[in-house]
Amino acid sequence: MSTSKQKTAAAKEMNTHKQIPSNAPFVFGKMNYIITAVSLLVLVLGFVLMSGTDGNIYDTKRTTLAPIVVILGFCIGFVAIFYKEKPKDNSAE
Repeated sequence: MSTSKQKTAAAKEMNTHKQIPSNAPFVFGKMNYIITAVSLLVLVLGFVLMSGTDGNIYDTKRTTLAPIVVILGFCIGFVAIFYKEKPKDNSAE
């Protein structure tokens, strides 16, 4: 076996044995998921407003309010991704 084949076989063996530790912390906390759920609800509300019920496509609700609500939903989604909880201070004064 040549040295290049040995290197590739060794590299494959090293990659197959990667394991995630069982005590690894979650990427997002509980509050991140709550904010994400709120974001999804706001997005659904925006798209429902955009669909409308009557045939008037130039209605203010469809052309102005609904896009603002959808953009607000996406902004809340970005907040949910970047939100980081502050550590609790357990020191007694």
